[in-house]
Amino acid sequence: MRTRTLELTVGLFILAGLLALLILALRVSGLPLSTSGNTYTVYAHFDNVSGLTSRSKVTMAGVTIGQVKRITFDKNRYTGLVEMAINSDVDTLPADSTASIVTAGLLGEKYIGISVGGDDLVLGDGDEIVDTQSALVLEELIGRFLLNTVSKDD
Repeated sequence: MRTRTLELTVGLFILAGLLALLILALRVSGLPLSTSGNTYTVYAHFDNVSGLTSRSKVTMAGVTIGQVKRITFDKNRYTGLVEMAINSDVDTLPADSTASIVTAGLLGEKYIGISVGGDDLVLGDGDEIVDTQSALVLEELIGRFLLNTVSKDD
């Protein structure tokens, strides 16, 4: 009987540990445990969406206000079209706001940062943020720096 109790205790302890690891993995990955259905859709075109993925966060003033739903290629404009789900409690986003693809840290994850404009008109469901800034690609910067130093040496 004592062995049976010990085996049950060890089994429960292992089960609790696995559950804790699952919760930790979900928190670290940024996947929400519940989806909020109260959102509206906003679009933005970017020349370069390098490193941005679906479910990346959308922030304003450092606070997460939504997430990227889908990234597609616009054949007419030859740009990346980003579809964002913005929380419905952020319903006063000015129409002249700016969307930028920024990086958390030097080599961290990419997300969209929105800078607030000053227009009286607000963005609604299906509207587009016109003023955008594409992702900064570290390899391109290094290449430009190296080409610049090589051309100075000649």
